[in-house]
Amino acid sequence: MSITAADIMTTQVTVVTPHTSMAEIASLLASKHLSAVPVCHPDKTLAGIVSENDILKPFRESVRARRDWWLGVIAEGEELPQDFLDYLRQDTRSAADIMVPHVFTTVESATLPELADLMIKHAVKRLPVLRDGKLVGIVSRADLVAAIARAPGMLV
Repeated sequence: MSITAADIMTTQVTVVTPHTSMAEIASLLASKHLSAVPVCHPDKTLAGIVSENDILKPFRESVRARRDWWLGVIAEGEELPQDFLDYLRQDTRSAADIMVPHVFTTVESATLPELADLMIKHAVKRLPVLRDGKLVGIVSRADLVAAIARAPGMLV
């Protein structure tokens, strides 16, 4: 008997909506010790996924330098009011703005080798599990490793 996604997936998946703010997502990831969260519509259809990497992107030095350049262009050598600068620096993006919309997914019947192959082939750390197009769970690389540790002889 093969181990399947249904056997190892997390079924109580923490999700956000496309309208969830980036600050709320960062807080959720930190408080729940997660590295990513699926973005779902109210009907549980998957819209995308937001990872720690997606949250860190705006803090790269190249992005900050470009933002500072634009602020300089706007000011044209004049001092801008601090409250205006603070407003421009606020991050008002939502999950829909920063998520990866094309997510590799799987089904409950996928076997451990199939799951491993998908993760390696597409260089992903987790696979949302869908049933009839709706999110029912998620399988991480840690779930695969734990399954291998529990049943090394049942991998095929």
